[in-house]
Amino acid sequence: MIKTGSQHVASLRDGRQVYVDGALAGDVTECPAFKRAIGTVGGLYDFQSRPENRDLMTFETPEAAGRISRIWQLPRSYQDLVDRRRALESWAELHGGFLGRAPDHVASCLSGMYMGIDVFHDHDAARATALADYFRYARDNDLYLTYVIINPQADRSKSAGEQHDPFLTAGVVDQDHSGLTIRGAKMLATGGVMANEVLVTCIQPLREGEERYAVSFAVPMNAKGLKILSRKSYEACAPSIFDNPLASRFDENDAGLYFDDVRVDWSRVFVNQNIAMCQRQFHATPAHVYQNYQSQIRLMVKMRFLVGIARRITETNGIIGYPQVQETLGALAAQNTMVDALVHAMEVKGRMHGGYFVPDGHTLYAAQVLTQELYGQVITALRSLAGGGLIMLPSSVRDFANAELSALIGKTQQSPACSSESRVKFFKLAWDAVGSEFASRHTQYEMFYAGATFVTKGHSFRTFDWDRCTGFVDRVLDGYSLADEISGTKTLAA
Repeated sequence: MIKTGSQHVASLRDGRQVYVDGALAGDVTECPAFKRAIGTVGGLYDFQSRPENRDLMTFETPEAAGRISRIWQLPRSYQDLVDRRRALESWAELHGGFLGRAPDHVASCLSGMYMGIDVFHDHDAARATALADYFRYARDNDLYLTYVIINPQADRSKSAGEQHDPFLTAGVVDQDHSGLTIRGAKMLATGGVMANEVLVTCIQPLREGEERYAVSFAVPMNAKGLKILSRKSYEACAPSIFDNPLASRFDENDAGLYFDDVRVDWSRVFVNQNIAMCQRQFHATPAHVYQNYQSQIRLMVKMRFLVGIARRITETNGIIGYPQVQETLGALAAQNTMVDALVHAMEVKGRMHGGYFVPDGHTLYAAQVLTQELYGQVITALRSLAGGGLIMLPSSVRDFANAELSALIGKTQQSPACSSESRVKFFKLAWDAVGSEFASRHTQYEMFYAGATFVTKGHSFRTFDWDRCTGFVDRVLDGYSLADEISGTKTLAA
């Protein structure tokens, strides 16, 4: 059966240890810091379980009993990939692309690892079996997974093994016949408060001697000894949907995880203290491409939302007829279409990896390089179009409850396109998208979720077909020679 929203919400009442504002949150589904965002995720599951969305959001496979969510689909053809993208696109439209790590993200990562299961078999047959079994378990139970794949920043001049505390970064304390014991911290568990389980591994380079950190495993979010340290909740600071329509519903939260001697059974260990394999699980399998392809689908939807806000700003302020405004909107439209085109190009230029059809890697990395810089440009353009309209708004929805203030709002918040109430409502939304603390977090997120710019540019450098380009140059060079030029000059002189 396809998981529903109520089933997912109920699954989070599991005694997980979430800390926020100096205390345990208790039941996260009722905590003001997380309740609405959890409801939003529940809405995703309700959407996919509706009969009218059956073909869009689910599919049948001989490997599972009954229909399952397309977030777990392993495409066998170009059309399969497109069908899955349409499902992910529809999900992203429910949250405007603001849930950066909705359930489809890490499902994409794990699916990509499974598509490269031969890489795991070549390394360790037992670990490969564990991964395959876990993939089927997560798929059949439609788990919401998050992941933590980077280490605490601490002293960035030193590697994980050089920090003052050797267990600042989560690593293996001990192993025995039943599994591993893990101690230390990992980041960044975006969506972790709302997830069922967490995939723990390391995507950052490690040095010889740091094998204890080179692990890959999965544990439930309520695992004994796992502490979830929430950042500030923007939702808790946004009690009114009218005042903060995005922060109040789409604050997926980010958390640090601390493993206080957490036990991990061998059946959930996929890499055990092997530095090379930690990298290969991402880059020798489709995992890294497949998970970031999902991110670009989400960003494509988010760009449409932001460009829609830009257009509405100009209509609301009556400036859409200005040539310079149309120039800005034209540039935003081109940028939006570029992101859209790159997603479609990843699919068209896709290739077979074993029996699976996966997106083109270099097109994906090219998109990441371009969009890391693009997002900030789009936000700046929206700020420029809006001007002071983003700032001069009523203090809160309660101002409308005061008859005198409401009348003044009616006079001072005028628009040629809508009522004063509609104008305030729209600009509250626009501010939450581009200027609030929630919006600032999203600007930071879009800049760095794929890694620092030198990382994404490095992937682009690594995956580009340089031979095709330099071969073209060589063919042109081979078409003429100095000897021919000298010979021709002598002939002319004679």
